[in-house]
Amino acid sequence: MAVASPLLCRKNRALAAAARLRLQSQAVFGTLRRCFCGSSDFPEDILLMAVTITGFETFDIRFPTSQHLDGSDAMNPDPDYSAAYVVLKTSSEHLFGYGMTFTIGRGNELCVAAIRALAKLLVGQSVAGLMREPVTLYRRLTGDSQLRWVGPEKGVIHLAAAAVINAVWDLWSREQQKPVWQVVCEMSPEQFAACIDFRYLTDALTPGQAVELLQPFSRGREERIERLRSEGYPSYTTSAGWLGYSDEALRQKCTDLKARGWQHFKIKVGRDLQDDLRRCRVLREEMGEDACMMIDANQVWDVPQAIEWIRELAPFRPWFVEEPTSPDDILGHQAIARAIAPIRVATGEMCHNRVMFKQFMQSGGLQVCQLDCCRLGGVNEVLAVMLLAARFQIPVCPHAGGVGLCEYVQHASIIDYVCVTGTWEGRVTEYSDHLHEHVCDPVIMRHGRYMPPSAPGYSVQFTEAALHGYQFRSVE
Repeated sequence: MAVASPLLCRKNRALAAAARLRLQSQAVFGTLRRCFCGSSDFPEDILLMAVTITGFETFDIRFPTSQHLDGSDAMNPDPDYSAAYVVLKTSSEHLFGYGMTFTIGRGNELCVAAIRALAKLLVGQSVAGLMREPVTLYRRLTGDSQLRWVGPEKGVIHLAAAAVINAVWDLWSREQQKPVWQVVCEMSPEQFAACIDFRYLTDALTPGQAVELLQPFSRGREERIERLRSEGYPSYTTSAGWLGYSDEALRQKCTDLKARGWQHFKIKVGRDLQDDLRRCRVLREEMGEDACMMIDANQVWDVPQAIEWIRELAPFRPWFVEEPTSPDDILGHQAIARAIAPIRVATGEMCHNRVMFKQFMQSGGLQVCQLDCCRLGGVNEVLAVMLLAARFQIPVCPHAGGVGLCEYVQHASIIDYVCVTGTWEGRVTEYSDHLHEHVCDPVIMRHGRYMPPSAPGYSVQFTEAALHGYQFRSVE
């Protein structure tokens, strides 16, 4: 029988003691950090005990959704839903941060490269130091004096910023053993506003006005959370309406989705008017006269063409038309909105940043805000756009068509309901059936409604099977 040497035993005891001390330190730090959250009085010596970002790993993940035309629309006929994915490593061997941004195939490698450039800026930083005032994180990643040149706050570099910023929020929430939505919903109005970069916004919304907007809804949060846990947050589905589906597939999917509780349906349009008229007729027949219908043109029309086409589809009573023209054409959206009222204009999934949203809202160019948790600069900028929408009394109905997006936006809609507006009237969050099996904590839907996630983090950790089975490796 082998006998361990006294030296080895002492070494093992020392390692075990060190592990216990590390865990105790993290527990003590977690308690203190919660006490000082958002305060400039957080003791500097406590920061030395904090979890530190030590490195990162990136993945180019692509799913072959084009094979069955899932996600197909007038602008994007053959998307392969993809994720530029980052895992932040830390000084704690059991604590990681997960983030992603969404693309539709080619070009995903550009986002991965940009993620690497941004994630380097965080190595050696403590999570507590970054999140002591959460706007610090946003400014660090969007304000780098050289990387900013290839934006600023738009395009590939901003998509990458979303992935990295969201990964830090995920990490911070996991450290607290709470989902992201709960971390935000436990903030005071002042702490909530401190997450936001108000630069370029103060002609529409100041920090003081943001706090004033939030204060009435700091009361009754627990009751609203309990209602969410009981009823869920309302959603609409695009799963039946992809442009590449046959009429038979459209009917079958409508039947299935109705049986599962959905009453709000969106259909893709814009390729051929006669085809759109036929497909909208099928959708209206299948879902019934009382159901809510939306149409999505995915940017294919010029302004006059959009107005004419929408008027042809008006007898089907769409609640809104999504992306009727270029996502950058604020005045074009304004002209369309005026011409097609009372049908609403919805846009935002390709709206670069809070500044563009501000202008869309100021101009009256949108009546439904479809913010995207990957297009905007992470949680920080999502909160900014929510407050702008509340300021202009515009409902937030987040975009969530692609892989991981439903997992992200459930947090955003919960925060909007609990902290920002106190209502879900006139609000529905997009839902699509595809690819949820590839994340560790997929959304839970009940009767067509999002149930609040309970797992810590931001819900976009991919499974090992997804990472191994769908990682893209280019062939030069």
